[in-house]
Amino acid sequence: MSEFKQTFNSSLGKKLIMALTGLFLCTFLIVHLGGNLFLFRDDKGYGFNVYANFLAHFPPIEVIAYLLYLCIIVHSIYALVLTINNRSARPVTYVAHNDAPASWSSKNMGILGSILLLFIVIHMGDFWFTYKFNNVLGFKEYKTNLVTGDRTVTDFKPGYADFENSISTEGNNEIVRVKDLHARVVWSFSHLWYVVFYVIAMGAVSFHLVHGFQSAFQTLGWTHRKYTPIVKFIGTWLFAVIIPLGFALMPIVYYIQSLSK
Repeated sequence: MSEFKQTFNSSLGKKLIMALTGLFLCTFLIVHLGGNLFLFRDDKGYGFNVYANFLAHFPPIEVIAYLLYLCIIVHSIYALVLTINNRSARPVTYVAHNDAPASWSSKNMGILGSILLLFIVIHMGDFWFTYKFNNVLGFKEYKTNLVTGDRTVTDFKPGYADFENSISTEGNNEIVRVKDLHARVVWSFSHLWYVVFYVIAMGAVSFHLVHGFQSAFQTLGWTHRKYTPIVKFIGTWLFAVIIPLGFALMPIVYYIQSLSK
């Protein structure tokens, strides 16, 4: 067996892969939240639908998307393998317990990860799979006056089955025709059980990242007394507070709006 294989088949190697894939997923969360902020705009879904269309049809983004899916799978598998190996190494509970302080999140990374994996499967099935492979979504036509900025929106029925999107100009009007994923968001977030599950999952994200983000830097050896407090600050406030809160607010806001209709 080569030295390379020995390294990445070792416990440390598995942790290195976990750290690298985890940091990549953290980067994705920042970008994903930024795009999803279009949901808070009062533009009848225009910004979000255009954003979703861009993600689905811009080749470099599609390549990154499949890399993302691979990272999710690898991160999950290696997390499971490490958990099984750690338990196998200590099949019998110690009589004397280790009283060293450890956070609740670090003790329950397996449970948190399981919740997140279930959420990812349901979430991707509800949005990504529906957008890419399920023909239940309708289409919207957005007509924007390039002079005044006024925009009208109407339902659109394509003339052929494989229509995906189009952008054209008629006089001073820009016409954008895209799949209406925003309608799926409105429908999904009108169900209380989905909103509750979504918020619980974001709570799991928070606890998972408050430990995982800092742990990744420690695994990679990127620790320094000058920079470790910065890493801890970013891991706590950005990844454990701001990002999960930003995601959790989306279903809550849409559910409240659905009650008023």
